[in-house]
Amino acid sequence: MKTRSPLLAFNLHAVLLFTLALPGPSGRAAEPAGAPRVVNPGPPPSDAIVLFDGKNLDAWESEQGGPARWRIEDGAMVVVGGTGNIRTRRAFGDCQLHIEWATPEKIEGEGQGRGNSGVFLMGRYEVQILDSWQNPTYHNGQAGAVYGQAPPLVNASRPPGQWQTYDIIFRAPRRDGSGKVVRPATITVLHNGVLVQDHFEIRGSTYLERPQYEPHPDKLPLVLQDHGNPVRFRNIWIREL
Repeated sequence: MKTRSPLLAFNLHAVLLFTLALPGPSGRAAEPAGAPRVVNPGPPPSDAIVLFDGKNLDAWESEQGGPARWRIEDGAMVVVGGTGNIRTRRAFGDCQLHIEWATPEKIEGEGQGRGNSGVFLMGRYEVQILDSWQNPTYHNGQAGAVYGQAPPLVNASRPPGQWQTYDIIFRAPRRDGSGKVVRPATITVLHNGVLVQDHFEIRGSTYLERPQYEPHPDKLPLVLQDHGNPVRFRNIWIREL
């Protein structure tokens, strides 16, 4: 039985490497089969859907239907108290979300009455927004909390008026053919770059007295809350996972 010589094996390997390195139609080296797709990190990443860039509210509507009635001021979207929550016109499930927000610089109220808003994944799983700078309240209701279920691991809040960031990785619940939840929703949150929720398993809709999962579609709009305070938002983008 013949065996391939080491020299021949080396030459074949060199030819393969040379072939993979040949430029593709775009002039770039061809990627090996199965390689991760290329994403320009931006910001925002090249595969992100921009939900707000400071120009208009075209990606949003009132949660009751009709145009979003919040205002744009100096490139930021500002909650107009009493106009109601707003939601994205597009529905999402598993996602990576980036959102920047700021509570009012002038301190008014205390506890839950101070710079309150919220980000609702799928319209029902809330990450709390609150002015939590030197503002005691119940732990699972402060900034970075999964409202009513999980306090943040730490308080990473900046002073009122300053811009803050949430970077959220969300996985929607999974159900079997009968509709039973076989894998709960999970969420990871970085607040100003600091980990505050670490793959937390959400126990159900955050506003039920006893959290439980309700039947809902695989994708639903993202909702931002009108809690009466003029919280500002900017640079909102989302990646579908």
